[in-house]
Amino acid sequence: MKTRNFLSTAFFALTVMVSSEALAQKEQTVTVGGAPMYPFKNIVENAVNSKDHTTLVAAVKAADLVETLQSKGPFTVFAPTNDAFAKLPKGTVETLLKSENKKLLQTILTYHVVAGKFSAADVVAAIKKGNGKAALKTVSGGTLTAWLKGNEVYLTDENGNSAKVTIADVNQSNGVIHVIDAVVTPKS
Repeated sequence: MKTRNFLSTAFFALTVMVSSEALAQKEQTVTVGGAPMYPFKNIVENAVNSKDHTTLVAAVKAADLVETLQSKGPFTVFAPTNDAFAKLPKGTVETLLKSENKKLLQTILTYHVVAGKFSAADVVAAIKKGNGKAALKTVSGGTLTAWLKGNEVYLTDENGNSAKVTIADVNQSNGVIHVIDAVVTPKS
């Protein structure tokens, strides 16, 4: 009887260890913008540490979206880098950051967010299921179209502009971030 209890306890402990290890491997810390992105921190807590996302963080603050992106979620955020914002016409970012343009900025930023947590594998599966394209409904109410070029995931916005996912599966406590190389915009 004692042997059976010991084996049951040992089996249970081994199962918990294997499950915990699998979870830890699934949601590893990724470095973005020179800083570790911890899966136990929320989207904002991680983003503020990325030197590649200072423009995005400034925009999120100006749009009063910090509290939203710190909430439970889950959210999938397609996060443009500073270089992505720099590709916009000169003066665009400065204009968007003005208080009188807050509503437009909110619309553009929430166009980069999908409700729910969608890993790169989830997005690729949706693309394959959709015969090469997947329509992603954004929090702003618009649609992003995901597609593959080789093994790389791209997004096309409602204006025909595309962005490539450069870093996928940056897990957060309230969702996931996929870093993109361009700003996507909704139809105006």
